[in-house]
Amino acid sequence: MEAVPVAGDRRGILSAVPAALNGGDPLLHPPPAPDSPPLPSSPGALDPDAIFSLFDPSENGGDDGDDGGDAPVSPRGSDAPSRSARSSASEYSRITVSDPQKEQETTSSLVPGSGFYVTYLITTRFVSGSGGGLAEIRVRRRFKDVVALADRLSEAYRGYFVPQRPDKSVVEGQVMHKHEFVEQRRSAIEKYLNRLAAHPVIGTSDELRVFLRMPVNSPSPSTEVASRTSDGVEALSKQVSGETRGRNVAVATQGVVQPAKGRRDFMRMFRELKQSVTNDWGGVKPLVVEEDKEFLEKKGELQDLEQQLTTASKQAEALVKAKQDIGDTMGELGLTFVKLAKFEMENAAYHSQRSRAAEIKHFATAALRTSRFYRESNAQTVKHLDTLHEYLGLMLAVHSAFSDRSTALLTVQTLTSDLSSLHAREEKLEASSLRFGGDKSKIHRIEELKETIRNTEDAKICAIKDYECIKENNKNELERLDRERHEDFLVMLKGFVSNQVIYAEKIANVWANVAEETKGYTSQSK
Repeated sequence: MEAVPVAGDRRGILSAVPAALNGGDPLLHPPPAPDSPPLPSSPGALDPDAIFSLFDPSENGGDDGDDGGDAPVSPRGSDAPSRSARSSASEYSRITVSDPQKEQETTSSLVPGSGFYVTYLITTRFVSGSGGGLAEIRVRRRFKDVVALADRLSEAYRGYFVPQRPDKSVVEGQVMHKHEFVEQRRSAIEKYLNRLAAHPVIGTSDELRVFLRMPVNSPSPSTEVASRTSDGVEALSKQVSGETRGRNVAVATQGVVQPAKGRRDFMRMFRELKQSVTNDWGGVKPLVVEEDKEFLEKKGELQDLEQQLTTASKQAEALVKAKQDIGDTMGELGLTFVKLAKFEMENAAYHSQRSRAAEIKHFATAALRTSRFYRESNAQTVKHLDTLHEYLGLMLAVHSAFSDRSTALLTVQTLTSDLSSLHAREEKLEASSLRFGGDKSKIHRIEELKETIRNTEDAKICAIKDYECIKENNKNELERLDRERHEDFLVMLKGFVSNQVIYAEKIANVWANVAEETKGYTSQSK
């Protein structure tokens, strides 16, 4: 599919302005456009950045600081400073998923409601050529293709914190026709693909590139991509294009380093299960154990972090619910006073009664504006504190990467135990052969056993290399997680505090105006 150039990629940063700077009435004087420069703070206003200068060395003239100053705080999302900086390093500028369409299955199914499926239009903006210009390409994918991509990535990038794909639904056929389900899945796929693109390793992978760029009706990847991709990528591209549906695809991988469950190696599954039981209940220390104390300590810290994130996420949800209740209650109060003001005005016989009705109406208007500000502030709070939910979801990827490490170690332990048993059998057969003479059958069995030992030793070498590779991937990912978590949490807190300050000033100005009007009314009535 031919890429379409895109003119001017606008990725503005939302900037909120205190009500004191726009006349006190955001309806008459709306805030500036997203791309306009931020206005200076009003005298005496609280500067949210000052609160965090003690925690961020880059803002205190530290070694990591820059001379450009802090960028305006933006809501959580693709435009947050830390995320945008990481996204700029990726070849993908933006990935959107839209236009869900129902399509008929070509094969019949016995499952009720599964005669059709939904495809989604995936639009990818990417850097085209050395000039740095943006191009756009569109492909259609179904959820089954997303699952195939996720399976391939989890197999090819063991030890990495691979973002988790959206969950399947056991009643998918029955709820596929519901708009809410399709919309939730569309949004989940979009977030998933953008998380993959933001990953420093997976974002540059051939698997993701094939998924995002190869049209469904294309018989095979382009010659340039095919020449650089592995057999696994070619299998994925054929599965996406529909060439291999209903047929098994041979993936050229070293079977020994892949999980036994994935290869359907039942004998190996039983051996590894036996080894796992021996490790847990045998009372004998395995010949190979996890000796990286730094990793074990970090693993425990992440378990504690997950607990803290769970608690913080629940509290964030409680805060959002409470602010929503305040906004709703304030809105209902405003509507009630609107009715009261109307009643007073209709039954007013004196000027003082009409004045009182006008003051009640002013109060009602202020309550309604305040209700709107509460809702706007709450929407921004959800965007900022969504970082907690994102990192809580990332813990699933962390567990998966650590599981890859444990599985690889278990494979090494199993092969080591197998080698020990094979060497014991070899010594026993050689002793028996020497004792009873050179029996040809025993000599043949010894040669076969030696060949098995050589193969097992080769498999162990491959397993150890895979284990060391996964360990290195874990180490790099943990360092990246610490670095990005610091950046993202700082942006989250800055944005949250800025949001509270801005809307507190807006709400305070609304009530200050009401208080000023009421003051004049009170002096007149004396």
